[in-house]
Amino acid sequence: MVNIALLRELGLGDEQSVQAIETEYKDQYDPAAIGALLDSTGQSFANGAILKGKVVNIHGDDVVVEIGLKSEGVLSLSREWDPEDQADVEVGDELTVLLEQVESDNGLVVISKRKADRITGWNRIIESKKEGDPVSGKVTRKIKGGLLVDIGVPVFLPASQVDIRRPADIGEYIGRTIDAEILKIDLERRNIVISRRKLLEKLRGEAKQKLFSEIIIGQTRKGTVKNIADFGAFVDLGGVDGLLHITDMSWGRINHPSDMVKLDQEIEVVVLNVDKEKEKIALGLKQKQASPWEHAEEKYPISTRVKGTVTNIMSYGAFVKLEEGVEGLVHISEMSWTKRINHPSEMVSVGEEIEVVVLDVNKAKQEISLGMKQTEANPWTLLAEKYPPGTVITGKVRNLTNYGAFVEIEEGIDGLLHVSDLSWTKKVAHPSELLKKADEIQCVVLSVDQEKNRVALGLKQMTEDPWLHAIPTNYQPGMIVKGKVTKITNFGVFVELEPGLEGLLHVSELSDDKVENPTDVVKIGDEVEVKILRVDIDDRKIGLSLKRAQWGAGGDTTESTDEDRPAKKYKGGLEG
Repeated sequence: MVNIALLRELGLGDEQSVQAIETEYKDQYDPAAIGALLDSTGQSFANGAILKGKVVNIHGDDVVVEIGLKSEGVLSLSREWDPEDQADVEVGDELTVLLEQVESDNGLVVISKRKADRITGWNRIIESKKEGDPVSGKVTRKIKGGLLVDIGVPVFLPASQVDIRRPADIGEYIGRTIDAEILKIDLERRNIVISRRKLLEKLRGEAKQKLFSEIIIGQTRKGTVKNIADFGAFVDLGGVDGLLHITDMSWGRINHPSDMVKLDQEIEVVVLNVDKEKEKIALGLKQKQASPWEHAEEKYPISTRVKGTVTNIMSYGAFVKLEEGVEGLVHISEMSWTKRINHPSEMVSVGEEIEVVVLDVNKAKQEISLGMKQTEANPWTLLAEKYPPGTVITGKVRNLTNYGAFVEIEEGIDGLLHVSDLSWTKKVAHPSELLKKADEIQCVVLSVDQEKNRVALGLKQMTEDPWLHAIPTNYQPGMIVKGKVTKITNFGVFVELEPGLEGLLHVSELSDDKVENPTDVVKIGDEVEVKILRVDIDDRKIGLSLKRAQWGAGGDTTESTDEDRPAKKYKGGLEG
């Protein structure tokens, strides 16, 4: 049926035409006739048509648009316009809308500006752009897998195509206007995929070629920090990333590159090296200022006292900052004249200000050797006067080694009691045979070496050397004496003649028969009578004989023969 009332309400055709339709067709519906009537207005009013319209009224969120029909269409200001454009909408504005429905359930014309914009935008892009062309648009929101960008129509920007290096959060691009390149146009699905990365790579390639044609070592250039690692930062110079190594960031000590630079920070750097084949550029930040080491030798002459701050502590010493970029090392051995230091942290702590003395400066290696103990008087310089040779001291055994014992003379000063100075007569293999740690003993100072900070001590020197008088007097060749077997070796037997005095009974002097094993003749602890063969005062040795003692005492032992003096084996004592 023809709805005449609707024709009049919509204002389609003049009254005479409407009356003619009403008369001729009465209430019969003729689509062709109505279509012809609608065409007479100059626009197609079919659902889905794109129409021109004009804003005739704005009331709150409602924007009333006249599109040539008797009834106006109403648009929602908040839904149909972007927030930043809503304030600019005024009565009289001309716009394009999509006719979605001529008459809705409530009798209104349903139109959409946003949908019309998308359709016209799509058509415009399809007509003017192809794959590979550049486009520009605003990032509107983040969706799964990437971003939506408005280039006239919403298009998809995959996360992998946002930048050359994938950003940590692509959401940071929302609201930004970006340039990109069309990757793919899908007409059937009305879908467009774009890539910002591809466009950047293309621009970067052009910039790289230009950069390498003009960059030279020593130049100062501006760049943007694009990435920060533990070993340094990568700086975009405009097409090429240069490496700013952590060692070239500051003349002073830094813990991490982030202490010096931040992401996206624009900085000025010096070109240190250019490798065009490998496309690598080394950059420097500290080289913008002169090296503080340039005049270090003049500023810190040897023996100068200076103050500094402890910046780092290692097992071998402490680093002390004298000024920004100049640090020296106080070796653990230079921390105290007398204290026994296990770790530098016992003496200093990080951040502490200390006074030091410059010991050496190596400008080429950028090293300064410092000393803490040199700020105090060296107690070793007075030690020779305080403890001249022959001085008897009382000290505590602090440590035992294979070669001797260390005895504490006073706090922090030890003397060495060498194993050879423990006894005049006894052969001491290890000082533990006579001493133990913490023993308090008396000994005599033998010498003081101030340069090497050493004191030599003696224990046997506390008594007169028995080899000078007593031993040569009491033990003469030819005498038969008693002793106790204390040690047996493959070459002979040691016999203790008196406490601390031993003689050697060579294996050849055990028996007239050949002895393969001395234990076949004597045992440790056996008491034996032996004959003194010789007393060597220079080498401090006494030679003994068991077999000659069995022949009897007196006379030169060489006057008797084996046939005249048959041997008797000793088993726990003399036989016969």
